[in-house]
Amino acid sequence: MVEQRGVDYPLVRARDLNFAYERDTPVLRGVDLDLCSGEMLFVLGANGSGKTTLLNLLSGSLTPGGGSVELGGEATASLTPRELARRMAVVPQSIDGVHGVPVRRFVMGGRYAHVPVWGSPGAHDEDLVLRSLERADGAQFAGRMMGQLSSGQRQRVLLARALAQEAPALLLDEPTTALDPEHQVAVLDLIHLQAQAGTAVLVVTHDLNLTSQYASRVLLLAEGGVAAEGTPEEVLRPEVLTPVYGARLWFGAFPDSGRPIVLPRGQ
Repeated sequence: MVEQRGVDYPLVRARDLNFAYERDTPVLRGVDLDLCSGEMLFVLGANGSGKTTLLNLLSGSLTPGGGSVELGGEATASLTPRELARRMAVVPQSIDGVHGVPVRRFVMGGRYAHVPVWGSPGAHDEDLVLRSLERADGAQFAGRMMGQLSSGQRQRVLLARALAQEAPALLLDEPTTALDPEHQVAVLDLIHLQAQAGTAVLVVTHDLNLTSQYASRVLLLAEGGVAAEGTPEEVLRPEVLTPVYGARLWFGAFPDSGRPIVLPRGQ
């Protein structure tokens, strides 16, 4: 289910990334990352480990205090917003200030980098918006306002907007958090298809078991640095996760694939 094709070069490359929101309180320290076309890189870590900060640095939403980020061999800092949007789509955890925006218009926002500055969306853009909503199981929301949707429905619309962007890199921040189990799997199946088609995919998540099933590679953050990197089998192990998440974990394996299962263990 998770074998990837076309993993041959880093589309996104970060070197020695450092960042602090407050002086002398680093959030990230010396982080290196390569994201290749056709792979699904899952970023794990406890709360406050810097996962979302890393995503925002890669996407250009934050400027690193040190280090560099390249996209297709060019520094992201040198790209205009339109150039960046053509190359990278981002699905945030949530978005504010869109309650009064029609869903269809919101998803069309993903096309802005492809529409001429003084032009209007054409038939191709309209068709792509509808197809993106259908793929994200959100076509039934096309006539609603964003404020009329549940958090899970909004998450599917956010994904549809990113799909409409048609960028070669796709970064997602906890895309399954607000979804029921059926839609969690449906969303990751869809993202997996994007990766199989050549998209470079990075997923920030807390879900260790979805990571086990879908990731081609895992990056584990702890205290602002990279604690481990490798396949799910290499990272989702007691000796790797216990120092990061604590001892209250249970480890097993899926009976059909042998991939790791990691569950929180109560008293």
